Amino acid sequence: MSFDFGFYWAVLLRRLPVMALFALLFSGMGVFAALQLPDVYSTSARLLVEEPLIPDNMVASTVQSSAIEQLAVIEQRLLTRANLIDIANRYDVFEDIRQMAPDTVVARMRAATDISRPRAGRSGDRATLMTIGFESHSPQIAADVVNEYVTLVLQENARFRASRAENTLEFFEQEVERLNAELDQQSAEIAQFKAENANALPEDQAFRIGRQTLLQERLAQFERDLSALAQRRQSVVDAYETAQAQQTPTPTAQQRSSYEEELIIAEADLENLRSEYSDDNPRIFRLEERIDRLRTIIAAQNEANGVAVGEEERASAQEALLEATLADIDSEIETLQTARDTTSADLDRLLENISRSAANALRITELERDYTNMQARYNSAVSNLNTARLSERLEATSQGQRISVIENASVPRVPSGPNRTAIAAGAVALGVGLAVGYFILLEVLNRYIRRPAELKERCATTPIATIPYMESWGERLIRRTGLVAAMLAVLIAVPAGLWYVDTYYLPLELIVQRGLDRLGLG
Repeated sequence: MSFDFGFYWAVLLRRLPVMALFALLFSGMGVFAALQLPDVYSTSARLLVEEPLIPDNMVASTVQSSAIEQLAVIEQRLLTRANLIDIANRYDVFEDIRQMAPDTVVARMRAATDISRPRAGRSGDRATLMTIGFESHSPQIAADVVNEYVTLVLQENARFRASRAENTLEFFEQEVERLNAELDQQSAEIAQFKAENANALPEDQAFRIGRQTLLQERLAQFERDLSALAQRRQSVVDAYETAQAQQTPTPTAQQRSSYEEELIIAEADLENLRSEYSDDNPRIFRLEERIDRLRTIIAAQNEANGVAVGEEERASAQEALLEATLADIDSEIETLQTARDTTSADLDRLLENISRSAANALRITELERDYTNMQARYNSAVSNLNTARLSERLEATSQGQRISVIENASVPRVPSGPNRTAIAAGAVALGVGLAVGYFILLEVLNRYIRRPAELKERCATTPIATIPYMESWGERLIRRTGLVAAMLAVLIAVPAGLWYVDTYYLPLELIVQRGLDRLGLG
């Protein structure tokens, strides 16, 4: 079917009033809003993240956050609810702020704030910059808010780095104190263990083994001496019994002479011992006792040989001499047995200490290994503590990484918005688009037969003639009256509705501004 230009032109002319209404209504609203929107002033400040003044290879900072991470943290803390409400109230950012809800204030402050910073992975080797901007109806308020933002950023950056450095310093101070206490406790435990096992320490093992050999040799010598004294005692007893059996006087002059010789040797040994030891030495005591016993035996022998007595008295003297000799031998045997028992007990204790020494060596090795590990951790903590102290001093004097202002916010002289031309052109385009859409929509939805060509197409026949619908005067009057009424209703109801929204809900300029912000035209 060919395009019937004349038909559609007639339809366009018939619908033109309504289309014109749409176009004029929305165009007028847009132009009115563009003219009524207040001027908006914007200003900004630029910040730079500077490298540390002292190289890291000389003094390493314990604040290892990257510049981009620091800026992200600072931005989030800057745009907190408390900060935004405080700044808005302090500088009266909005004219009706006293009647605004806190959530509305926060939303509008965030919408008016523009912060641009490099994203992670995009800065490369370039300088790390941060730009803070703000829009307001007053140029002075815009500059004041931006400068307040900058002040908060600088304070937050200093507080952020100082708190990180202080927290690190405090941690290592506590760690050094804790490890020092553990070292003292471990040292006390090692000292206590060594004191409790002083006789079984591994470092004295060689001495104990040598002493073991010495005690074993001494014990063997005691056994030999005891065996010799036992044989000597038996010999004396046998000699006495033999003399009694033969009725010969005993002891003989040769026996008395041997005691005298033994006395001389003992006295000589006593003089030698006194030259080496003090008088309270046990060996001197034992030798003096032996000398006294020898002198008693010799005196008894001299008395028996030098005095003429009867047979009974001679027998009594011989028995006394025998008893004195046996007492001397028994005393020596008792002394040797006591020394042997003492040496045996010492040897048993020494063997026990030698057997305990291996287990003690393992325990001491374990304790000293733990002490060495603690000492290594303590030394590392002390080194880190010194680094933390230097870092804390570095941040306290602002010698580390810092944020500086390279351009302050100035009071703008020329408004930055709104873009009235774009708003008006957008409203006109919207009105024309709605008018065209209205025309197309009616054509798509219309299913009536209005032309002979449509009748021929739907009925599959060719009419001989067609008679158009003849509208009466009354029908025409009703149609035109309805059209005029609809136009008047639109012209009255729409402005009234806009007035109601502007008065009781939200100013129209704010609604338009939000729409423009979402469209990116603000």
